[in-house]
Amino acid sequence: MSNDVLPGTTRVVATFINQPTAKHHEATMSTSTPFQVRRRRAILLPLMAAIAFAGSATMMPLAAAEIAVVTSTTSFAPVVKQVAPSVVTVSTSRAVKRMQTNLPEGQRIPDEMRRFFDQDQRFNGRMPERQGIGSGVIVSKDGYILTNNHVIAGAQTITVTLPDRREPLVAKLIGADPKSDLAVLKIDDAGTLPAITLGDSDQIEVGDVVLAIGNPFGVGQTVTSGIISARGRGVGLADYEDYIQTDASINPGNSGGALVDTHGKLIGINTAILSPSGGNLGIGFAVPVNMARGIMDSLIANGKVTRGYLGVMIQPLTPELAKAFGVKNDRGVLVGDVVADSPAAKAGIKAGDVVVAFNGREVEDPRQLRLKSAQTVPGTKATLTVLRDGKSLNLDLTIGELKGDPRDDASPEAAQVPAKMKLGVRLGEIDNQAREHFEIPTSMNGVLVAEVIPGSRAADAGLQPGNVIVEVDRAVVNKPADAVAAIGKSEGDLVLRLWTKDGTRFVVVKERKGD
Repeated sequence: MSNDVLPGTTRVVATFINQPTAKHHEATMSTSTPFQVRRRRAILLPLMAAIAFAGSATMMPLAAAEIAVVTSTTSFAPVVKQVAPSVVTVSTSRAVKRMQTNLPEGQRIPDEMRRFFDQDQRFNGRMPERQGIGSGVIVSKDGYILTNNHVIAGAQTITVTLPDRREPLVAKLIGADPKSDLAVLKIDDAGTLPAITLGDSDQIEVGDVVLAIGNPFGVGQTVTSGIISARGRGVGLADYEDYIQTDASINPGNSGGALVDTHGKLIGINTAILSPSGGNLGIGFAVPVNMARGIMDSLIANGKVTRGYLGVMIQPLTPELAKAFGVKNDRGVLVGDVVADSPAAKAGIKAGDVVVAFNGREVEDPRQLRLKSAQTVPGTKATLTVLRDGKSLNLDLTIGELKGDPRDDASPEAAQVPAKMKLGVRLGEIDNQAREHFEIPTSMNGVLVAEVIPGSRAADAGLQPGNVIVEVDRAVVNKPADAVAAIGKSEGDLVLRLWTKDGTRFVVVKERKGD
């Protein structure tokens, strides 16, 4: 139900697309209407005739040539009639807390200001409500509906309006999964409902024609057309993302609506748009139906989502890290650390391994590995292909169950030794005071980064006070003197393995001429 723009590093940000009925300060009105494609096609015969006569001494004058033009019409009306009854409007409301005046005893509110404080008078004794509108898709004849988590988040009442009914039906929340931004609702006593047919989002291709159906801006059910612009997008809206990108016009209020192919099969749940204003600019995102299907089944069966777990801290393999680890290209995922007694640890995976495949399918970035492992049923056998010291290894493991933080898949100064020379840091022992001050786990050993010199190599690489250096150029260090010696011996770029509050990862400290 939230329309907040999520934090981003650029001015253009991804925005959820459910629509509050009261007001949406970012949105601009759209005139989207049901879409019909008309295409003019010229018969090729006159052109072929011109080519055939090109070698003849007598040319047919162009003005005398009879050019036939045939107009053909391709309509999506049959598809719309098939799927539109399955797309519903989801309305939500929740009470807004009263304003507390807390005036000192004996003081009263001036009459001219009373209207701002007297909530009982303004709302006739009732709590004011915040309302919102989104969309949903009927996925079973007995009333299960798939929508977005942000459409119903925080709602106290949820109602669903079918296209062929005027009276809304009360919906029950079966379960929600914020990590994928999906939710499942259920309406009862509605008879046999028009369930949509689920497609196979693994089979879609960039360039396929798609239709987006929903209730933008609360104007009523609207159908727009476009193509699949890209697959496998991650934009930072949820923990688990594998978005379909489309240029089909979707706007606030379309959240939870259907993205269908030209056969009328559901291939995605419309979720977000990329826009600085909240209006459509031709970049929209939908959760693939194959991902949504698994989450929906789990929510219906268990009320929660069970995800697979490897037990590794992972990070992107940048060109600098690829060079440092002897990997010919930057495709793959670097293992920064392995959780003790985890499936990965039991399989022999080590920090510094580069994961290049999961069950024989290539892995290009951390998002892909997290998705593949999370979507694997706990207890299932899997094989990771890793690069270690230039060699390829296939390591078998049994997928565990993810619990807790998804990252599991991951001031007095201490006595310091000067180490400003080649790196730009001061190092120290990790004593009890340092552990408490920087919240360093008791199980973590290494060398404390006590100070980072502004403008130094370490600062450029992102090191901060409180980090712990675990390895220098793949060699374990436990004392400041060991780290100083290892840094002093280094030539060129320096590879550090660091512990931070966000986990353990590798960092390349770039060489500087003259250092």
